[in-house]
Amino acid sequence: MTAIDLNADLGEGFGRWRLTEDEQLLSVVTSANVACGFHAGDAATMRRVCELAVARGVTIGAQVSYRDLAGFGRRAMEVPPAELTAEVAYQIGALEVFARAAGARVAYVKPHGALYNRVVHDEEQAGAVIDGVLLADPALPVLGLPGSRLLALAEKAGLPAVPEAFADRAYTDEGTLLPRGRGGAVVSDPEAVVRRSVGLVRSGTVTAHSGARVRVHARSLCLHGDTPGAVELARQVRARLVAAGVRLEAFA
Repeated sequence: MTAIDLNADLGEGFGRWRLTEDEQLLSVVTSANVACGFHAGDAATMRRVCELAVARGVTIGAQVSYRDLAGFGRRAMEVPPAELTAEVAYQIGALEVFARAAGARVAYVKPHGALYNRVVHDEEQAGAVIDGVLLADPALPVLGLPGSRLLALAEKAGLPAVPEAFADRAYTDEGTLLPRGRGGAVVSDPEAVVRRSVGLVRSGTVTAHSGARVRVHARSLCLHGDTPGAVELARQVRARLVAAGVRLEAFA
């Protein structure tokens, strides 16, 4: 039976503002990418999401990013490698405190936003992220785009490299994500997202923005939690995958 992990970006609020429906999504996903305070999230939010995740048996992952609260971590930034390494380790360490207090551990690391896209091709920035992971915990799996420099360097460093796919993002012919600034970068039709989810898991392929079929090998499927109707869409994706005979389980 085919197995897949369902992950979502959670804890993406700050203070009185909440962007994601954390409680509802934690009843759907198997892994939670928890914002660690640099693009979103704060101490109270991290603690709350970790407690909710443990109560629901959901694996906790650290979603690390550039220090960019105002831009939600989606703005291109130039951060020296040594500084980025320290900031990645800092974010993992902050979340680890709350994960342990809730009775769990940080089980993996996933970059967010501009950092996620940067480390697909940028060797230096990818290396800095991996060094940060190693500094925090030399056994943590790294979640990222198939074929990225990030996953290649993770494997080289002896870290488990876990490829993921996106059902609601458009792909280029090279298997990378179409930039959010381009038209059609986000797939908004719920039925299309559900069909793409099943296709990605069952066939390992997706239709690119150009119409070409692109092979995408993934162990985890990301469901974005900051889009309108995210909870109901996530429920539909989960239900359709189960109906298709797919086993849902965390990779870490």
